Amino acid sequence: MNREVRVRFAPSPTGPLHIGGVRTALYNYLFARRNNGKMILRIEDTDSQRFVPGAEDYIIESLKWCGIEIDEGVGVGGPHAPYRQSERREIYLKYAKQLIDAGWAYYAFDTPEELDTLRKEAEAEGKTFAYNFEVREKLPTSLSLSAQEVEERIARGEQWVVRFKIPKDEVVAMDDLIRGHVEVNTSTLDDKVLYKSVDALPTYHLANIVDDHLMEVSHVIRGEEWLPSLPLHYLLYRAFGWDDTRPQFAHLPLLLKPTGGGKLSKRDGDKMGFPVFPLFWQSPTTGETSRGYREDGYLAEAFINMLALLGWNPGTEQEIFSMQELIDAFSLERVSKAGARFQPDKAKWFNAQYFHRMTAEELAPISQSVLRAHGIECSDELAGRAANIMKERVTLTTELWDLISFFFVAPNEYDEKLVKKQWKGENPKMLAEFKELLLSIEDFSKENTESVVKAWIEEKGFSLGQVMNTLRLALVGAGKGPGMFDVTEFIGKEECAKRIDNLIKSVTPLE
Repeated sequence: MNREVRVRFAPSPTGPLHIGGVRTALYNYLFARRNNGKMILRIEDTDSQRFVPGAEDYIIESLKWCGIEIDEGVGVGGPHAPYRQSERREIYLKYAKQLIDAGWAYYAFDTPEELDTLRKEAEAEGKTFAYNFEVREKLPTSLSLSAQEVEERIARGEQWVVRFKIPKDEVVAMDDLIRGHVEVNTSTLDDKVLYKSVDALPTYHLANIVDDHLMEVSHVIRGEEWLPSLPLHYLLYRAFGWDDTRPQFAHLPLLLKPTGGGKLSKRDGDKMGFPVFPLFWQSPTTGETSRGYREDGYLAEAFINMLALLGWNPGTEQEIFSMQELIDAFSLERVSKAGARFQPDKAKWFNAQYFHRMTAEELAPISQSVLRAHGIECSDELAGRAANIMKERVTLTTELWDLISFFFVAPNEYDEKLVKKQWKGENPKMLAEFKELLLSIEDFSKENTESVVKAWIEEKGFSLGQVMNTLRLALVGAGKGPGMFDVTEFIGKEECAKRIDNLIKSVTPLE
């Protein structure tokens, strides 16, 4: 019987969500949608020491901005609630005890001092200390103590942990959808802690296995840093008798530094001038801030498109994908085993491509948010038109104001270099005459104005550059902007005349 595809993204709320985590969420989402499955958001907050206030809200807002929709989980609800592990703590102790009763786990009462002694003994013999079959019965554990003493220690309030009892010298055969068949001998593994009495919470290993089983997760798609834990997780499924419902695993490649060596970190972004988080973040404890792609001027669709291609390729030359196109094309078979090098310039390229392809209507809300931030109120039609004229020059949203501001705000100062070059000789007189020409034009469309002006320039014997550059000084105040007839049509003849008058009145021509 075919199993319903159910995947989960299960971040820990220990700070802002790294873009590597966003990519993990994205691949889970694409896989779920491609297979008509469900996407679950589970918050793994069992590490109380590292919990950061506000991090959970940040995660939810980041996924929403990215367009990654959650079907079930925190903030949505669903049949397997609660979806925060801290609210499921009673569940885990029951399963830890089940493993003890089945002989797959044991209580351990050892202290850090006792472990340190064993570690030093191993080092003296030139060995690496491992908590495994060689030491577990030499320490105060339920394997070496009587059942009565175990009960007495627990009753006295002694701290204890539950450790998994790794079998000795056994081969664990595993299959990964990205990395293929892997075999590991259990003698290389140690007895991991599954549960701690000190905070009455499980470790990741127990909690994620229990939750994935209870939430009927069919595929676990996660970062390659969890690959060394896979043998333990396979053994846990066997210990619980859940082999038949064990999910399929896929371990994603790392996101690497732009230089290629090692995992991409916040320090790399700070040093090289790019964000490594989707949204701006300020630490509630230290006040330290981190840049975000949204606030740095990136479009969510471009950010997601860029991220999707870091570690996965569609097998074609296509680079620009909508979310639906990504869903239609995605498969785990085309995810790379090797780490994917992050390229900051490529991220900007994607953003520019998205701007270039947008229509005036699509640009309008982006343009409006920029204009309103600068106190400009106008119609969506005008906001979209202004951005559409300039979109070929836009890379980031943060550049938009500088590119379109002159459409809405008349210059009150003028570029000195352009003044020195243009505001001299016969140009001031020519511009005054040109103003009268503009006021006489009835059809002020770009095409008609250009035709009338070019005929006038030819008749008067001026050069096109002389007239256009002087006009640019008056209308824009600097040597930037689109073709001048785009500007004249946009601001209208009265505003053109007003800006020409302002230059004539406020700037004395050079001799």
